[in-house]
Amino acid sequence: MTAFSERAWAETSALYRRTLDLPFNRELAAGTLSQERFQFYMTQDALYLTQYARALAAASAKAPDIEAMQFFAKAAETALVVERALHGGFFEKFGVDPKTAAAAEPSPTCYGYTNFLLATALQGGYAELVAAVLPCFWIYWEAGNHIAGIAQPDNPYRAWIDTYSDPGFGEAVKTAIAIADRAAVSASAEEQRAMLDRFKRSAQFEWMFWDSAYRCEAWPVAV
Repeated sequence: MTAFSERAWAETSALYRRTLDLPFNRELAAGTLSQERFQFYMTQDALYLTQYARALAAASAKAPDIEAMQFFAKAAETALVVERALHGGFFEKFGVDPKTAAAAEPSPTCYGYTNFLLATALQGGYAELVAAVLPCFWIYWEAGNHIAGIAQPDNPYRAWIDTYSDPGFGEAVKTAIAIADRAAVSASAEEQRAMLDRFKRSAQFEWMFWDSAYRCEAWPVAV
């Protein structure tokens, strides 16, 4: 029987390749990404991580075993503490005013992605939620390693690249994948289909997030 993770990755591999080819990621790897675009990305990512941590905490609460509970609880803490510290460093380096960032509103894509995750946490079962949060782990690890392999040593975004290509992050990704595969084994056929749907939707949002950052996406109408 094919593991859930193998099927999920196979069915989104073409989308992943398109993600790597986005102008944002190509220019980040080359070190030519504009400061304005990176500022926008980091501000939106900080907003995203706050809500992503809530989804991870919900996964911990729903988890049927201690290992998964501990993993998702620690991942929620990491999203809030470690990665926000990275953002703080980038805010200072690239001239982002923390007060301005704190007052920023989520872009349409950020809003859609986080609300999709929180709706899954509220309405879906444990297996669906695990599948929904997995692409953020997995795609960032794969993209981080790809970019690390082609980036120049003096790349101004080296700290970001190093974070997502770090072996420690890779171990966390492997654990998240293993947890998702275990959840799929215990799931019904209907739940497995829902898991795949959630994984694919999050993979789409990952593409959209980088694309929206390159465009500095704004709401089409003001209120």
